[in-house]
Amino acid sequence: MSVPGHTALGAWSGGRFMHFGEQLDDDRLVTLLRPGADIHTVVTADAYGAGEGDLVVGRAIAGLPRDAYSLIGAVGHDIYGTKRDGSKGFPRFTSPALRGEDGYAAYLREATERSLERCGVERFDVLLLHNPDRIGYTSPAVWEAMAGLREAGLCDAIGLAPGPANGFTLDVIGCLERFGHLIDWAMLILNPLEPWPGKLALPACERHGVRVLARVVDYGGLFHDDVPDEDSLGETDHRRYRAAGWVEAGRGRLNELRPMAERHGLTLLQLSAAWTLAQPAVECVAPTLIQEAGAHAKPVEAKRAELAAVSAKPVLDEDELAAIAAIGDNTGCMALKGASPRHEGDERPDAWPLDDELREVGRRFGIEADRDLSLR
Repeated sequence: MSVPGHTALGAWSGGRFMHFGEQLDDDRLVTLLRPGADIHTVVTADAYGAGEGDLVVGRAIAGLPRDAYSLIGAVGHDIYGTKRDGSKGFPRFTSPALRGEDGYAAYLREATERSLERCGVERFDVLLLHNPDRIGYTSPAVWEAMAGLREAGLCDAIGLAPGPANGFTLDVIGCLERFGHLIDWAMLILNPLEPWPGKLALPACERHGVRVLARVVDYGGLFHDDVPDEDSLGETDHRRYRAAGWVEAGRGRLNELRPMAERHGLTLLQLSAAWTLAQPAVECVAPTLIQEAGAHAKPVEAKRAELAAVSAKPVLDEDELAAIAAIGDNTGCMALKGASPRHEGDERPDAWPLDDELREVGRRFGIEADRDLSLR
């Protein structure tokens, strides 16, 4: 067993499977994702490129001793025998149109074995349930099946990876309240300019002994400090979904953070990682490594080097952590996915009505849904 380190490389980097910046060619992407002494953890998901991401990661880890790296996988979208629904992606395996709960275990085992085969290994160190729908958060059959994969030796630990957009706060907490005795990890969006709503779930993770892998630590690439404006983003870049003006506003807040980073001899990305690693239950950070377009762009290899230099030891004191949190407060800045007090219409795979049970779950952690999870 190789426990994930405090930094990780995500296969969503490099623009190939998630459209951020320019696409790297095969060799450059494989080199970027190859774990080593500097960063020994890599994250993949079978939905990335409908299996192509696994193959790239397989090339990146080929020839390395199995105990020299930690491999995190993710399954949950049914990429077999179904069609991708545009930007909505592949359907969740729990869709009632595909199967009932009596088929969950068989599907998860098949998906895991096929992902492992593409990666060229026999087990994951951590296996995440990728972007679950409401059933995925609440079904005992799902989590018993996930635990069964661990018992079968296909993974050493299991976890939860909400998404792809931000939200799912009460769903995560409710899932941990039900199945926290089974769950080892959770992957959440968290960074100094995007502490809300992910930070609200951290006390529940801490209570249940669930370790957190934080993603989007780069805040859409802004912490790499080479995104000048929104016009520099390509028409198909996924960051286009963010609200207009987010780059200009974010760069203004970066300038407030810059003196603190310089005082510690850190880049802005390293400051973001240091703040995020200091949050309760957070043990690993996995920013997106983006090759931006244009002459201003920093080479993606330099971004990896910055990540590799992030210290596992605390860097910031309590006053600095609080000051950063105040600068980056984004409470109520966006409509959230999952169970939301603002949800209208029918239940969707990524959004559904908030029920009284989840409201009460939130109150146990000091969260009033209408106050703390609403757009302002």
